[in-house]
Amino acid sequence: MTTTTQRLTLDEYLAYDDGSDRRCELVNGELLPMSLGTGKHGAIIKRLERIFDVEAERVQNSWIALAGTVGLQSPRSDRWDTVRIPDVSVMALEQWEALQEREAVIRLNELPPLLVVEVVSESTKSTDYRAKRAEYSVLDIPEYWIVDPLVGKVTLCTLLEGWYEATEYQGQNVVQSSIFPELTLTVESILQG
Repeated sequence: MTTTTQRLTLDEYLAYDDGSDRRCELVNGELLPMSLGTGKHGAIIKRLERIFDVEAERVQNSWIALAGTVGLQSPRSDRWDTVRIPDVSVMALEQWEALQEREAVIRLNELPPLLVVEVVSESTKSTDYRAKRAEYSVLDIPEYWIVDPLVGKVTLCTLLEGWYEATEYQGQNVVQSSIFPELTLTVESILQG
């Protein structure tokens, strides 16, 4: 798999079309193709999207969970633009509706999602645990879930005073979400996909 060496601005990225349906993140101006991941990776994403939608409806919040559909402009220190595409994003339905007539990228001056999830794969370990954790905290995303089927754990990062406090869960531990406080979801059930 190759990546482009030509650097793109955010506007060029939003207009970019190479004729394929391959999704790419923009990192420091470079297109980075996103791998499909394993079937288990995809099953975990689909399961969480469905669970979050059902729970939001159950507690009558006007929220929507979206799998790999929304980009987040990220404030990196480099002069080149970065756009991340979380595996799952939870946001206000009203915010999602506002994205219907334009590129589905939440800009720096817009409200962030309430929660984002990244499912770790061999090729994304460092990025999911380090780079995205730093970027998502700067974006003021209240909750960031790092679901790691490689080691059988979920790291829940909760934003406190601009920094993420991380809590790790494994096995039958119930993930304690402040966004979905009534949700009783064990790590084992998440990793089943």
